[in-house]
Amino acid sequence: MNHDVPELTEAHYELVISVDARRSGEYDDVDKARMRARIYRVLETAFTHAKVARDAVHLEDRGDGVLVSVAGRIAASRLLGLWLVEVHEKLRDENRDLAVPLGLRIGMHVGPVRHDERGISGRAVDLACRLADSSVARRLLDAEKADLVLVTSRSLYEDVVSAGGKFIEPAHYAPARLELKEGEVTAWFQLPGRPAPVIPEATPVPTPTPSPSGADDLDEGDEDDFEAVDMDGHRPGHVGIQQDVGRDAFHNEHNVYHGTVQMGGSGNRATEQGRG
Repeated sequence: MNHDVPELTEAHYELVISVDARRSGEYDDVDKARMRARIYRVLETAFTHAKVARDAVHLEDRGDGVLVSVAGRIAASRLLGLWLVEVHEKLRDENRDLAVPLGLRIGMHVGPVRHDERGISGRAVDLACRLADSSVARRLLDAEKADLVLVTSRSLYEDVVSAGGKFIEPAHYAPARLELKEGEVTAWFQLPGRPAPVIPEATPVPTPTPSPSGADDLDEGDEDDFEAVDMDGHRPGHVGIQQDVGRDAFHNEHNVYHGTVQMGGSGNRATEQGRG
């Protein structure tokens, strides 16, 4: 047996929350430190007021944001309901005396998550991060002059949000089709405390110029991972038929949440931690 190869941890269904700050690159070093402190105060206060046990929460510092996973024993409805209300209220309190308000984009998805000594990983983590970083989320914050936007995956909306509940208003969400390299997904957007938002129009996707070799000139690191398309599946400026994806593109039979949101959680998740 090779003891140099780390043993893979077992994946557990958890709620993944990606939190990103608006225009974080515009902060100087001093203001960025203050911005980060505000984000942690907002999140930690919300977890406390929503009575989410600290040993059920894993946090990773992302410099201009925080990556969170919450054990499956905590109902996702509590995070989508009371926790989100507390986040919004604390964020408004933090922004009260700021000339430039802190804006947050939050992406949420439920799926299998693996923990190791460096943090968490899995397609569920990737999707939550991509939702928070989507161009539609960015444009909504600007277009609506909002301080917070929530983006949920299609499966999380259908399994939890659509049923409603305390502080959960399905009618306040609006869908948008987003295109990833892996395929097309439907995401649901909410501006807490407001009616369902009007999804801003997408910027037309430029047609790439083929290289002499016939290879695609687009680099994999391009920021076109997410492009909104209309609900018929067409991108603006693009003629063709888009295949409708029935579930989130990241899902397959081993990565689709089929049961109640409480199942599959681990009761011994790492306590709250951050990376310097």
